[in-house]
Amino acid sequence: MALILNGCVLLLKEHHLLKKADIVFDNEITAVTYDSRRAQKDGMFFCKGTHFKEDYLRQAQQNGASTYVAQQEYPEIKGMNALIVNDVQKAMALLGAAFYDYPQNELFIIAFTGTKGKTTSAYFTHGILQAYTNKKAALFSTINRILGPQPQQTFKSSLTTPESLDLFREMRQAVDNGMTHLVMEVSSQAYKRNRVYGLHYDVGFFLNITPDHIGPNEHPNFADYLHCKLQLLVNSNICVLNADSDQFLDVYQAAKTTTDPDNIYTFKRQTAKESQQADFIYHSMESTLAQSAFVLEGISSKAKQLNIDGQYELDLAGDFNETNAVSAIIGAGLAGVPYQLAQTAINNVHIPGRMETIFTQKHGTIYIDYAHNYGSMKALLSFLKRKNPHSKVTVVVGSTGNKGVSRRSGFGKALSEYADTAYLTTDDPGFEDPQKIAEEIDQHIDHKRVQVQIILDRKMAIKTAINQSQPGDLVVLAGKGEDAYQKIRGIDTPYPNDFNVAQQVVQELE
Repeated sequence: MALILNGCVLLLKEHHLLKKADIVFDNEITAVTYDSRRAQKDGMFFCKGTHFKEDYLRQAQQNGASTYVAQQEYPEIKGMNALIVNDVQKAMALLGAAFYDYPQNELFIIAFTGTKGKTTSAYFTHGILQAYTNKKAALFSTINRILGPQPQQTFKSSLTTPESLDLFREMRQAVDNGMTHLVMEVSSQAYKRNRVYGLHYDVGFFLNITPDHIGPNEHPNFADYLHCKLQLLVNSNICVLNADSDQFLDVYQAAKTTTDPDNIYTFKRQTAKESQQADFIYHSMESTLAQSAFVLEGISSKAKQLNIDGQYELDLAGDFNETNAVSAIIGAGLAGVPYQLAQTAINNVHIPGRMETIFTQKHGTIYIDYAHNYGSMKALLSFLKRKNPHSKVTVVVGSTGNKGVSRRSGFGKALSEYADTAYLTTDDPGFEDPQKIAEEIDQHIDHKRVQVQIILDRKMAIKTAINQSQPGDLVVLAGKGEDAYQKIRGIDTPYPNDFNVAQQVVQELE
């Protein structure tokens, strides 16, 4: 992989990003990075981040970098080419794609955005495509990155949507590993931070929208959050929209700005009173605490042409997961997958940390799920309550630090509506005090309806919740799923994950 410096200048000019080019010597760029520790000889270094220091650029130069890209000049740095731009994140995305020779052009990309359901939808879609392509589908999700068929080509994700250089590098690795399809989650922050600037998708999904990721370090308000979410549709060849989503008219109008209506598909759950038609409708046949079954029907002529109508079964609890499954089936159908294959494949998909279940003899049933905002928590708890109206519901939950501040009130609201007992604990506190985070959640809980206890040690909170439960009770461990770490003061601190902690507690008790 390499870039010609003059080509970089032309590309930045074409996108109106270049303010000044100070070329000391012309050379071929053979490496790109934003981490000064990984800078290499004849490499390009991107000066990004609100806390960027000139010392990082000096270190990059010492490690051999010959060119830097920044939003300001560094006159004290001698002997380096300088490309001064008005947006270093956009420049990094454009030059990163070029350096890795536009790997997105060699992949059929299906992308998902939404406040909840992105990961589940992505995993369902990936599972179907794996069967269809003989394991040539890559996955970029909140949980894992899958770049190829070998075990060493799967690894844990640090961000839902990675930095642009990492994104295009991993796309190139996936292509080189023989992958033909890619399923990816796209976060609102990916657009807010221009991580996916210039990237286009074959199929883009808008699943839903509720207030989230609103705070000092994220989106200033809901309007900004929605605007960033809608950018995925503007950059998709085919748009698929959940017609049951809030703000649907805004979502549909955004899709129409760049997409012909013939390439916009809508789907919705069938209800007794249909106020709005959709291309696809679906209805639940059966939903238990272990499985669910539903029927999908194409209504419009273009929907019928995909030939994906029929009954489907999921080896996953929760009727709320049917929406995610429907999106996956439609996405796979647009990639050419027929009904029979999709029906078989989706029933075999396992999603790590989603509605994992542990049955006990004396302490009820334990559910481990990534539910991490009001929408996902409400969907999970309301389902459990509907299926078990007389069961006591205990929830162990915390909230992340330095982001998603609005989630704290949402957790309080969901707990007040559906829980009997809540244990507030630690969940990736970052640089915030977990005690204060727990107290913020607690302020929004109706204490007349819910018994609340703060236990910051997450293992102890889980142990206490299970120990205090009786046969027939439901214990929900929310937020972390199978995460094997806690993010504490910038360090990924090892943590066994909620499932393993719960299993050990049950073994000790029973």
